[in-house]
Amino acid sequence: MEHEKENLIALKKAQSHLGNVITMIEEKEYCVDVMQQVLAIIGLLKSVNQKLLADHLKNCFAKAMKASDESHKRQMIEEILQLQKMSTK
Repeated sequence: MEHEKENLIALKKAQSHLGNVITMIEEKEYCVDVMQQVLAIIGLLKSVNQKLLADHLKNCFAKAMKASDESHKRQMIEEILQLQKMSTK
């Protein structure tokens, strides 16, 4: 994976931020401060998801589309469509 190291760093940051948010909520900190941290976590996760999708399309998806297995091609397309549907919820 092209972005593997970047993704791991971002996920570890998100994990750390999530721990901080939990502490903030337990300590009844100001709501807006908590929400800002939650949005930071969401941003990190969206970034990782986008990089994972890009790597998947460049590698797994591209390889499947070059292959002759039509069933596998349809499956890969359906997976991408399902991901897109989930991302718009």
